[in-house]
Amino acid sequence: MQTTRENGSIYTEINGHVATVTFGHPASNSFVAEMLDRLTDELEKLSDNQNVTIVVLKSEGDRAFCAGASFNELMAVSNLEEGKVFFNGFAKVINAMRVCKKVIVGRVQGKAVGGGVGLIAACDYVFASVDASIRLSELTIGIAPLVIAPAVERKIGIAALSELSLAPTEWKNAYWAQEKGLFSKVFESRKEMDKELDFFVVKLSSYNPEALQDWKKTLWEGTAHWDTLLISRAALTGKLVLSQFTKNALAKFKSN
Repeated sequence: MQTTRENGSIYTEINGHVATVTFGHPASNSFVAEMLDRLTDELEKLSDNQNVTIVVLKSEGDRAFCAGASFNELMAVSNLEEGKVFFNGFAKVINAMRVCKKVIVGRVQGKAVGGGVGLIAACDYVFASVDASIRLSELTIGIAPLVIAPAVERKIGIAALSELSLAPTEWKNAYWAQEKGLFSKVFESRKEMDKELDFFVVKLSSYNPEALQDWKKTLWEGTAHWDTLLISRAALTGKLVLSQFTKNALAKFKSN
């Protein structure tokens, strides 16, 4: 089922010690600013929920996982402050995922673009369908994946990040993403993926919560500076989105 709400939807279901957070938007599960704020708030609440050990992050429907930033909101940015605030939404979500006390497991059923790739990279473990191709298309509209780059580089390395970002019109398939370290496991069918995902998170949630929390901290060592780094990157991206190149590029997309 896919939401029809223009501001999208974020909802959480808790079964046992596993919280499943589902986001959705009628435009290929892209993110408007309100959704980014709500997802950040939800992750912060779950981080402090002592009854939850594992968080599963997924999107609605059986097609795209996430198309990144809302195209309409990108086009609506009219000044530096608006641009900074919008891209800071992604910065806050990634930082919330980074400092969340719970292990976050991603479920990626379909294609991911831009900010969607950033969300995947900020997960601690990722199950993906063979349909889950990825692309960083930012350069095609005159901006760059500055905010999500630290998270993506942490997972796949600078060489793979360069390959992915400097060919912004090319899709990389799920097995490429697995080989580079973005996806943990890839499945030929969603049914098989969901069966294995359910088994995995139930098993993982049975382990010592303190050990999981301490291990997650260890896995994310050396990223404390992201609190300021991602915010500064958001300001840079907000400036780029106001460039004449980007305005012209967005106008062309709108007319197509």
